[in-house]
Amino acid sequence: MQLEARKFLFDMQGAATMIRTFTAGRTFADYQADPMLRSAVERQFEILGEALNRLAKLDPAVASRVSDYRRIISFRNALIHGYDSIQDEVVWGILEAGLPALEKTITELLGSESS
Repeated sequence: MQLEARKFLFDMQGAATMIRTFTAGRTFADYQADPMLRSAVERQFEILGEALNRLAKLDPAVASRVSDYRRIISFRNALIHGYDSIQDEVVWGILEAGLPALEKTITELLGSESS
């Protein structure tokens, strides 16, 4: 795996870690009530999606090993371009349901033999 591809995976991992840190011990109600928390989480999802987008352009084979990578990139695009239609329930749902699996995949890719 190219060095730059690993950099994008590390960027994704860092953004996911920040999301976890920001939301540790927080509830959905906390998320809805705190505009700074929502902004921070959305920003890290944007970074995560952009790093994956760049990875897909640089090394499509590696990016394709990320489940739903196209949907993750689309979510990033929605956060940036459709900022006025983002629903808190969707962001929180992705955080709870999708982020753990994505973090596991990133860790596996960073530790894979093809690295």
